[in-house]
Amino acid sequence: MSISGSSTVPTPSQQAMKITQRHEHWKPGIVPFLLPFVILLAANLWAYSPSSSPLSWPLTFLWSVPAIGAMVGLQGGLLLRRRLSRIEEMTPPAPAEKDFLIVLVPTIGRHDTYPALKRSVLSYVEHLPPYFPHLRVDVLTEEGCEAAGSIADLRRISPLIRVVTVPKAYRTPGGTRFKARANHYAHELRITEGEARDDVWVLHMDDDTAVGPDTAAATAQFINRQRRATPETAKHMAQGILSYPRENAVNRFTWLADAIRPAEDIARFRAMTGTGTPVAGVHGELLLLRASIEAAIGWDFGPKSIVEDAELALLFCRLYPGRSDWFNGRCYGASPANPRDFVKQRERWAWGLVGLCFNRSIPMRYRWFLSFSVATWLLGPFQHICTVLLVAWFIGEINTSPIAQSVVVLWSLNFAYVIWTYWEGLRLNAMASADGKRKWWEPIAVVSLIPVFALMEGIGVFRGFVKFARREENKFVVIAKPA
Repeated sequence: MSISGSSTVPTPSQQAMKITQRHEHWKPGIVPFLLPFVILLAANLWAYSPSSSPLSWPLTFLWSVPAIGAMVGLQGGLLLRRRLSRIEEMTPPAPAEKDFLIVLVPTIGRHDTYPALKRSVLSYVEHLPPYFPHLRVDVLTEEGCEAAGSIADLRRISPLIRVVTVPKAYRTPGGTRFKARANHYAHELRITEGEARDDVWVLHMDDDTAVGPDTAAATAQFINRQRRATPETAKHMAQGILSYPRENAVNRFTWLADAIRPAEDIARFRAMTGTGTPVAGVHGELLLLRASIEAAIGWDFGPKSIVEDAELALLFCRLYPGRSDWFNGRCYGASPANPRDFVKQRERWAWGLVGLCFNRSIPMRYRWFLSFSVATWLLGPFQHICTVLLVAWFIGEINTSPIAQSVVVLWSLNFAYVIWTYWEGLRLNAMASADGKRKWWEPIAVVSLIPVFALMEGIGVFRGFVKFARREENKFVVIAKPA
């Protein structure tokens, strides 16, 4: 977030305050789901005809199986609407006077990721201090990284910034690598420094993810609420929303494709993490965790871990069931710079999540929902309309009706839910942007391009699954971060 002295251009603080005011009046829409559902249901019921086609049974399964995830996501949206309807009953945001907040920002330390890192760190020291008088920003990097000099210079910006360097020789007992290894080093350092306490909170952020005054207010509100809770009801982990301002995007196409991500936060993550047990996993941005709880879990998940945030969530489920929450704070990230990076990002996620689903050290009761969600994601290429039409053409059967007419209700629900996620995700990303509005053509474009976005997601997840199946050596791919 750059600082401008122009009287005609709003400063980051003024811009973020406008975003805060807009978010206070935002609720997930119902009409963007109901309208497509009614239209799709009517069209499917009208077009249905009994079929003995070889496609009937496979399609009945493939297009019905996402219904569980869709219903969970809709539950999350309804829970969020209910909470926002009662927002005036919640304790107003106030500075967290008695708690210490540590912002942990791991970075690979490349030159192409440094501009985004600097933008993010500047936002922490600008927006968090008014709500957190006890604050430190730990920039976590590797010894000898190529941008080490520039990262070290960040300390000159503010005394709140500390650069923590992970020695090359550092090894965890379990041989953990990549980001989880760095996180484990920072966690051990906090234990050594006596900071693994209940009144110390660690805010995990990615190096391309900034905050605003709305983020600070919502985070402080959550922490103050836990201080007033009883030991039996206090929460130890919380997740907020990752949004993508238009100004942070260097590619409008991938920005539209990433509308799905904030929608997932207000849907599945709100439903699971927000009700106490994060069986859907969590993401590494705007993840708030008590230092004492993080000290009990650690990050030493072994050399194959490349989705350490989701693995932490499943371990948290086993140790602290019912003790997570969701809060209406937003952080501000950046979409991949091009479709190739978009696919690479999804490939790494799929590669790691498939491995996590097969991790028998975690009881199945904690990984069944994540496994189901990943399996649905893996089936995406086979569910794609282009794949179905190609197969129908090949076998010479154009009737794609399910085995029973009642099944079209599930089909309509699933497709309407997908439309809803992209519609609402786009609205969230637009609200996080400077003007706070969707351009007239963006809703049309994002809905029209859903098949293309689904294909991109499918290619990434298929490549990740193939790498897992071939037992290739894990790689933690970090894409370039736009400034």
